[in-house]
Amino acid sequence: MVEPSELKRRIQAWADELGFTDARVTDTDLSAYEAGFERWLADGHAGTMGFFERHGLMRFHPEELVPGTRRVLMVTRDYLPPESLGPSRVLGDPSLGYVSRYALGRDYHKLVRKRLAQLAKRISDTVGPFTYRAFCDSAPVYETGLAERAGIGWKGKHSLVLNRSGGSWFFLGALFLDIDLPVDEPVEPHCGSCTACLDVCPTGAIVADGVVDARRCISYLTIESAEGIPEELRPLMGNRIYGCDDCQLVCPWNRFARQTNDVDFHARQGLDAPDLVDLFSWDEATFLSRTEGSAIRRIGWRRWRRNLAVALGNLPTGHDRIPAAIAALRAGKGEAGEQVDRHIQWALARLGASG
Repeated sequence: MVEPSELKRRIQAWADELGFTDARVTDTDLSAYEAGFERWLADGHAGTMGFFERHGLMRFHPEELVPGTRRVLMVTRDYLPPESLGPSRVLGDPSLGYVSRYALGRDYHKLVRKRLAQLAKRISDTVGPFTYRAFCDSAPVYETGLAERAGIGWKGKHSLVLNRSGGSWFFLGALFLDIDLPVDEPVEPHCGSCTACLDVCPTGAIVADGVVDARRCISYLTIESAEGIPEELRPLMGNRIYGCDDCQLVCPWNRFARQTNDVDFHARQGLDAPDLVDLFSWDEATFLSRTEGSAIRRIGWRRWRRNLAVALGNLPTGHDRIPAAIAALRAGKGEAGEQVDRHIQWALARLGASG
């Protein structure tokens, strides 16, 4: 029989072989996070994401989600892709669309869970059958708290997990285990007095240290929300069409971030620096084809069109792409439903054109 400390050492070595950057162990006690979550819900910060309330406090009780869970193995996987045109250049060119860097490659949910299942197979080959379940942003699991408890890093003021040697450009994965393993110790937070992420947020969505009001967050507005984007927030979104990375781009700890060597997370379909007018010309079939295997696909073509209309409406006065944008917006009216048409009409008015 393998001693728990030796088994943990082997698991960490296997995780490294499978491409995980870090692998650490925690218990299931997340009780310290419950009160903050309930305040966040009570303040309405979840927006229309009703699943948070439906799942209640389940995310803080791994042993209830998967009965028998005794330990959680938390892993990280770097995703920042090497690119021909970096994020700041894309954000600085209003004719291009900015896609959050995590979504440029293949859908991370399936890829991380698949590797975790492979890791579980190696464990079972050593200890015999055991109960496990792999997660990656795919169930009511409070991955941030588990990562903190495991010593992966600390929750930054932007609410993402930060690591002193890797910044925040990584995915988190969780493997629930019914095996006893030695736990790792949490690390101290190292944000100090820095407020760079709060200061840079385009819509002021970071309302307190570690607290994000989803209703103002561009990631929520462009991905999670199926409603119309509030008009007062549209000009603040610039050319961000799927998610937002501003808080990560200014974080001093991300000077230590590593680019991924995983080709699955490299940019696909030219979405690291796409032309907005070209993207708006995609019909639904093209959208489904070009986003196959991508996390972007789940928002659907209509929400994609809505986001693009807002970005086109934010082209600055006198920009040479305005005539093409106006033509594309006019041609797109009536194709994707009334909600999208309202955003198109707003964009046309912003560009000084009639419908």
